[in-house]
Amino acid sequence: MPQLFPRWSNSVARLAFATLLLCVPAVVAGLMLHVRSDWFTGAGIAPVQPVPFSHAHHSGKLGIDCRYCHTGVESSPVAGIPPTRTCMTCHSQLWTEAEALAPVRESMASGQSLRWTRVTDLADYAYFDHAVHVHNGVGCASCHGAVQTMPLTMAPHAFHMGFCLDCHRDPGPNLRPPARITDMDWSPVDGAADTRALLAHYDIRSERLDDCSICHR
Repeated sequence: MPQLFPRWSNSVARLAFATLLLCVPAVVAGLMLHVRSDWFTGAGIAPVQPVPFSHAHHSGKLGIDCRYCHTGVESSPVAGIPPTRTCMTCHSQLWTEAEALAPVRESMASGQSLRWTRVTDLADYAYFDHAVHVHNGVGCASCHGAVQTMPLTMAPHAFHMGFCLDCHRDPGPNLRPPARITDMDWSPVDGAADTRALLAHYDIRSERLDDCSICHR
């Protein structure tokens, strides 16, 4: 029976097989890098909002406490987005004709809430409770970064599982005194001494903080 394929086809087949073996891990690695990139996670990118709200102005320059707008942060898993009436507490008297605030005035008049774009969006399979963290010494800046310096709000980093686990396994460096939880400019003076005292104050033992069921319920 005559040979159906030339001898060089064996080399082509081997090359194709080797290429396939190399391509599969390359594609997997590429996808892993992609889902961790800022383009995919949105880290460092300020999303478009209905109103260009500036934390740098409100929190930084004016010194408004986080809890004035995010009222649920001490009592609820969700910090909460302020309703329009919270904005209008001040803006019914200040900047009443500002074009940038027209959507706020329209929202107040119509009763329709503004549709803000979420900046930090955890996966549905991950449970996070703001109140638990606040009452155990974790300040706003540990997760949200220096928002008091942000003209437009953005996530300072990606919220991958590794980010959470790093803190759960060594929470000490992120702990603050109760009175400093929402103080965006606070920093520890003596880290080693403060860490030991704060771990004791909040009765935190890291060996019980990295169990899967804490975040995946």
